[in-house]
Amino acid sequence: METEQPIRILIADDHPVVRQGLAAIINSEPGLTVVAQAENGREAVELFRRERPHVALIDLKMPELDGLETITAIRSDFPRAALILLTTFDRDEDVYQCLRAGARAYLLKDTPATELLDAIRAVYLGQRHLTPGVAEKLADRVMFSELTEREMEVMRLLGAGKSNREIGSDLFVTEGTVKAHVNSILAKLGVSDRTQAVTTALKRGLIDLE
Repeated sequence: METEQPIRILIADDHPVVRQGLAAIINSEPGLTVVAQAENGREAVELFRRERPHVALIDLKMPELDGLETITAIRSDFPRAALILLTTFDRDEDVYQCLRAGARAYLLKDTPATELLDAIRAVYLGQRHLTPGVAEKLADRVMFSELTEREMEVMRLLGAGKSNREIGSDLFVTEGTVKAHVNSILAKLGVSDRTQAVTTALKRGLIDLE
């Protein structure tokens, strides 16, 4: 009697301890096996092409290529690739962008082992696996209209604490034009002032304060 082919898994994470821990959990489960481990996004893409795993676990923050770039690169060659984002970050924009790029599941690194294993099996079967929290974030994200490229520029400058006049000077537009962009940003984010806009943008991952 033939044994069923195990689900072959690639792990991509720049922390060796995390990779080893995930591999130990996965390899202890019947029907699952880790076939490759990558320490950065570029290596993950190369190993995916070479090993052709059934499922890949991909960290969001990695050197060379980050998780979003890695997913995009893999999906360009393998449109049906079963990819899971596993990360410590749970910002709305990260969730939205990674799922839009082709991830079938988005899990936090403190996810229980049983849920991780369930997610692997689900995406292997072509399904999505979204926790209630992630599903809620995704729903919240799609309720808002996307900011235009120019509005994103204005949003980043708002995050830097610049006034309308300073933003206009930086972008070579009038102060009135900046005000119109700011009003549009407030409406799209569902907030009433600049401070709330910056807070919301940070929470959703639209901007980062360096």
